[in-house]
Amino acid sequence: MPEKESIRLEGILKNPEVREVIANTNPNMVERRKYVPKKCDVFLSSYTVLKEQLQYRFDIHPEAKRQLPNIIDNKVQLILGMDAVEESFKKNYCKKRNIGIVFSGGPAPGGHNVIAGLYDAAQKANPDNKLYGFLLGPDGIIENQAIELTQSIIDPYRNIGGFGMIKTGRAKIDTQQKMNLSKETCKSLRLDALVIVGGDDSNTNAAFLAQEMFEDGIQVIGVPKTIDGDIQVRDMADNVLCAMSFGFHTAARAFSNQISNLCTDSSSDVKYWHICKVMGRVASHLALEVALQTHANITLIGEDLADYVDWDRIKRSETIDYNAYGMTLRHLSRVICDGIVKRAAVGKNYGVIVIPEGVLEFINEIQIFIIKLNAIIAEYNVTHDNGFHLDFPSLEDKLEYLRRLARRSREEGSFSIWNTRDDDLFNDIPEFFQEGLLMERDSHGNFQFSQVETEKVLMGLVGDYLEILKEKGIYKIGIERSYYRKTLKDEGLDPDYFGPVLFENYDNDMFLLMRPSIISLKTLKQVLIKADVIREEEKVPAVIEKIYKKSVPKFKTQIHFYGYDGRGSDPTKFDCNYTYNLGLTVFSLIANGATGQMAAIRNLEKNFSEWDPIGIPIAPLMHLEERKGKLALVLEKSIVNLDSVAFKIVKQLREKWLAAYPGEDNYRRPGPIRFAGKSEEDRPITLVLNALGSFND
Repeated sequence: MPEKESIRLEGILKNPEVREVIANTNPNMVERRKYVPKKCDVFLSSYTVLKEQLQYRFDIHPEAKRQLPNIIDNKVQLILGMDAVEESFKKNYCKKRNIGIVFSGGPAPGGHNVIAGLYDAAQKANPDNKLYGFLLGPDGIIENQAIELTQSIIDPYRNIGGFGMIKTGRAKIDTQQKMNLSKETCKSLRLDALVIVGGDDSNTNAAFLAQEMFEDGIQVIGVPKTIDGDIQVRDMADNVLCAMSFGFHTAARAFSNQISNLCTDSSSDVKYWHICKVMGRVASHLALEVALQTHANITLIGEDLADYVDWDRIKRSETIDYNAYGMTLRHLSRVICDGIVKRAAVGKNYGVIVIPEGVLEFINEIQIFIIKLNAIIAEYNVTHDNGFHLDFPSLEDKLEYLRRLARRSREEGSFSIWNTRDDDLFNDIPEFFQEGLLMERDSHGNFQFSQVETEKVLMGLVGDYLEILKEKGIYKIGIERSYYRKTLKDEGLDPDYFGPVLFENYDNDMFLLMRPSIISLKTLKQVLIKADVIREEEKVPAVIEKIYKKSVPKFKTQIHFYGYDGRGSDPTKFDCNYTYNLGLTVFSLIANGATGQMAAIRNLEKNFSEWDPIGIPIAPLMHLEERKGKLALVLEKSIVNLDSVAFKIVKQLREKWLAAYPGEDNYRRPGPIRFAGKSEEDRPITLVLNALGSFND
């Protein structure tokens, strides 16, 4: 760069207006940081107390009782505000405390406000209280890597997305050695309490740490975090204690805005089907919320697919094995094709399909493969030094090992984990999907659905079947009657002369469908000759050929994945308020001596004025689940309730949102996440509908 130009550019960069425009901070960010979240009424009091809620009961697993004896009898605790308390209570409540906090697992919008709420409450009780943030997740606890969190560190992150303040990680404190190192860290910092912000596995960790450090007097509190929305808590009587984990609303809104834009694009360019995969490995809460936010043409809900039974096949069968007649990939592709064909018939050879990330896990035949392969890989890893994926690096190596297992099943009657039928069915699956099913499992031993091109698996089958339907003359684009008539008249031809010959529905419908027998230019000419419209030696009129070509569909797709962008979004006001009050709840639980509890807000599905901060016992929520080929005690994930009002409404409106009729689509525009103005929604639509449904019961 010439010296003069360099000097000139340097001068421009010193201009205050230029510096303001290109600064990291913008007016929206300033407004976010200034926003003070609303507090639940109880936190407006000088002190808080806990009141046990004995009406809530849980089905306690015997293994949870055996492994977590010190916290298994914990009860749900309601937080109440108090202004006048005894001196002894005040002294204990306000004593100096050292508290540690850690983020565990993937980021979720609002996490920083948990820290801010906890810090503010701790400072209000005693300015000498100290808050330590463990760096890079649970590894920070194990390795004693922590920083003291002060106001100057916390303030820039208020109402801001991500976990950037202290970062996060996916390590698990799942061995005695790690437990011992964690205890040493807590003792070296003289911690009174440890707060773990995370998902189901992280809150499982919190329960075991609470048990392990119970005798040391170190309290452990969990905070429910996951954009998937699969941490929801109900008691045995189906009372809702925690309707949704934090971060869900923000992620759903971020995804919905982008998918809504694709709805606009598809109805403008009218040639693409946008295939949108959204996060949600074991539950379809995000897909359900996105459907309500956008009214996408087709939304798959995994739990609904898992509930499917092919009654027609059962009636034709001599035996009744419901597992054998569940949803299959083939049937699911037919369902999608049906929607595509119906829309094409009314001139809409475009649309938007929403697919949850873990949809394959709900398909019976795939589920069986995954369960078997998980067990095979886990067993191999336990009994061999290198592990399955090191010993069998290529797909062919892996397939050969499976073939050996199949041969073994023929030779040993007692060996049945992988039989000849399994091997034959597996070899029928496309190669890229075989590779996906045999990929390395995650740190928990789970199949990594996010790494599988779910949409490629499904759309490959859909594309193949649409070609068959095209050859059968079923998949066609409807030609608008007015366009057809005008086009022929412009060329001096009588539309009523050609119409009954070309179209099967010429007498009545707005969109005209070419007869099924017309599947090529050759068959078009044959039909015209047979009807004595043209002679053998004549050419098909150019305008008729033009109309035919417009009726021939091309199935074009654009693939999109929504995950990391949503979890990295700045939180909605709902999540800002939610997480800040979770932080306040955490301190109330700590100040009142609780441990082994999960901070939560009851009545989250209702208006803010009805929110009740509570502590939920973690141990009674745990059950046995297979992890890495072994049964382990974990917090149970929550899936979409097919009896919920929100799901029933989506199911009821499927045909309307498919919009396989002439006229406009029913797309909804949720708009971007806004932080100002009264138009911003105050909670997820899923929660609004479920709350309205409960009011009407």
